[in-house]
Amino acid sequence: MADNNEVPVTTEGLLNSVNSAIAAITVGGQSYKIGSRSLTRADLKQLYTMRNDLRAEVAAQGASSLLDDCYVGIFSGR
Repeated sequence: MADNNEVPVTTEGLLNSVNSAIAAITVGGQSYKIGSRSLTRADLKQLYTMRNDLRAEVAAQGASSLLDDCYVGIFSGR
């Protein structure tokens, strides 16, 4: 039986999760210990890499061509 609160796994959903994880580390720290229990969150560098990859996937989904993000500058007068 599926949970009604379950979020479908999409690129945008993963991107939101990664951004939430980055925010949690930024606000709460990488790791902490209370008594004999400890919590270590994901590596921040890996999260940034994942976020960049997911952003590129989201941008590519709406792209119609390989060079959509390219601009041409024409400098005349020489």
